Amino acid sequence: MRVPIAAMIRQNARDPRVLALATAIVLAVAAVALPRLPITRDGVRVLVVVDITGSMNTRDYSRGGAPVSRLVVAKEALRDLLGRLPCPSRVGLALFSERVPFLLFEPVDVCRDYGAVAGAVDSVDWREGWEGDSHIAEGLYGAIAMAQGLDSDLMFITDGQETPPLPLSGGPVFDGKPGAVRGVVVGAGGYGLAPIPKFDDRGNEIGFWGVNDVQHENHFGPPPPDAESRPGYQARNAPFGSGMPTGTEHLSSVREPYLRALAGGTGLTYAHLEDGRRLTRALLAAATPRPSAGHADVRWVPGALALAALLAAYGLFPTARWWGAVPRFVNAVGRWS
Repeated sequence: MRVPIAAMIRQNARDPRVLALATAIVLAVAAVALPRLPITRDGVRVLVVVDITGSMNTRDYSRGGAPVSRLVVAKEALRDLLGRLPCPSRVGLALFSERVPFLLFEPVDVCRDYGAVAGAVDSVDWREGWEGDSHIAEGLYGAIAMAQGLDSDLMFITDGQETPPLPLSGGPVFDGKPGAVRGVVVGAGGYGLAPIPKFDDRGNEIGFWGVNDVQHENHFGPPPPDAESRPGYQARNAPFGSGMPTGTEHLSSVREPYLRALAGGTGLTYAHLEDGRRLTRALLAAATPRPSAGHADVRWVPGALALAALLAAYGLFPTARWWGAVPRFVNAVGRWS
């Protein structure tokens, strides 16, 4: 006697495992066939400028109980930031040494080219510096002009230590329009003074900079108020005195008040370097939202539901009825055919 296939289907349709398995098949097909959905997302376009001068080698951060340098922490935070940015976002990279930033590459789609951008960040090294001086204000102003030319926002990472120190008359004046470029100045380093590693011509560490190894006072511009009381003072030939002034310029800490002043005078915000999560939050709060067309891949939703249905079929319902239903279904199909 042949059992109609329709009757067999109605009989097995009451079995919860059959329903779960059929649902899993339908959802799996949907996960394969479903196209990506067009959407509009707010990303960012930012030029990241990293200070690679000598003081960025100061090891006043700690990771896993071991001291690490500011540059290492900056690279670690940037690597984390790249993975947290909304897609599509575009990131460019430049290095700062002496008084100007040097552009490595213009902003590119970090979601599409994540490996290349992350690799470039990992490869940043203090040995790429072309001069030993560090004119922070001039570097920041140059980075702002560079970012404006690239139609991007700016992230400038530095400890803020001017080398040589600024004269009493102060640093250079910003001649741009405050707020024309949005972004964030990121202060790297601890708040207490720490020694700066010293390296030989081959890049080998040979100790730390000493008090007599660096310039503690800038003799450009007018002399200080106490100049006349200094040994060897001559108004014409030695307006700063004849002695060698000493101070703490051979030690380093994040110059936060100075960086906050630079940020405020240029229309940028300020954040202290801690980790990638806080760095991302500071950038997104300061950057310009840039709507871009994109696609959302939602195929994982039916795929996950198909897996859940499959697990339910094999894990939630009694096995006896299921294994009895399978041969009955197969035999019915054979008799019907």
